Amino acid sequence: MKVKVSEATGPVLNWLVAKCKGEATKWDSDEDAFVFFDREEGGDRHYAPSTDWAQGGPIIEREGITLRNFIQGDAWDAELGYERTFLESGPTPLIAAMRCYVASNLGDEVEVPEELL
Repeated sequence: MKVKVSEATGPVLNWLVAKCKGEATKWDSDEDAFVFFDREEGGDRHYAPSTDWAQGGPIIEREGITLRNFIQGDAWDAELGYERTFLESGPTPLIAAMRCYVASNLGDEVEVPEELL
């Protein structure tokens, strides 16, 4: 099923980011989360760049995503400009930035596995 990137949150958004990065993740139904093998730690770790600054922050920095909060509270914009400018919004800076990152790599609508919905 196709989802609008501008509406993606939670596991769907995290899966989309993993897809952009080519990150090998697996769904852990017991944890209701994606996990990946962390070579440094030598074990599985949750993959949640839309809520974990340690995972989403390096993407923002590497990609040069600009974040703005025009209205105090739950309104963040993220912008990324290459040959084309991408602008996405979200209730948190990480959600806005990850939506922007996904849209710049995969487009405005993306096919996702049914089990994520």
